[in-house]
Amino acid sequence: MHPITDALPATLCYLDGEYTALRDAKISVLDRGFIFGDGIYEYVPVYFGQPFCFEEHMARLDRSLAELQIENPLSLAQWREIVMRLVAPGGDAPQSVYFQVTRGVAPRDHAMVRGIRPTVFVMVNPLPPISDAIRAKGVACVTAADFRWQKAHIKSTSLLGAVLARQISVEAGATETIMFRDEWLSEASSSNVWIVKDGKLMGPPKNNLVLTGIRYGLFERLSNSLDIPFELRRISREEVFAADELLISSASKELLPVVTLDGQAIGNGRPGPIYQSLYAAYQQAKQHNAQKHGAPA
Repeated sequence: MHPITDALPATLCYLDGEYTALRDAKISVLDRGFIFGDGIYEYVPVYFGQPFCFEEHMARLDRSLAELQIENPLSLAQWREIVMRLVAPGGDAPQSVYFQVTRGVAPRDHAMVRGIRPTVFVMVNPLPPISDAIRAKGVACVTAADFRWQKAHIKSTSLLGAVLARQISVEAGATETIMFRDEWLSEASSSNVWIVKDGKLMGPPKNNLVLTGIRYGLFERLSNSLDIPFELRRISREEVFAADELLISSASKELLPVVTLDGQAIGNGRPGPIYQSLYAAYQQAKQHNAQKHGAPA
């Protein structure tokens, strides 16, 4: 056995209608998610014991399943019931919920198999916060060509492109790999990317080349509440390097300021005022979500 597999947690997970210890959960080797990556996933942060932006995440799960022609096997209420059974009750420690739905088990054949039961898996993990020191200093990122497929809008379990892209930044000692398609900004290996210029927050448009993060809608709402102009449009490589601020966002990172890119300072090389305002509003949104669902925050 490997030390990592030896240390797999015994926390509860959900697999095909059953709750079991994560270390004991098993799937068939003929599951199409294992053989082909034929499935989708979602990742939802949990703060103060309540999933954050849950309905938006589940709507994206619906969209991804529809792209793969897989019927959603559970209702919104059933998904939430699973989450609330798995999430550790009480306490302020952030957690994350990982959802995965594959087409199911069938003899190996590239063609989509109809009439089989999807495999449904849900697990919960701790969500380690990013330190205040890192947020105060900002992070470094590197760039790469976006060599992934043309259906990046599907939150597919086929993540080899993202794995390879992330490894570029790992080997460079950077936080993320920010990618460009034909010199136009797309996204990072596991984050959306934003620029700020003259007080306006801008991101790439919603299309098949970008996985539209849940923070797209959240940041538009937060920007409106803060009177920050918000725009989605094509953004060139030159605009990224000339930005006043460069930000990355994801469910796990929330929002992070990028202060150097390929070793070049962005703006004045420090986290900027738009980041500070949006990050503070993000924290208020987390508390409001918890209070809305009856949790103390």
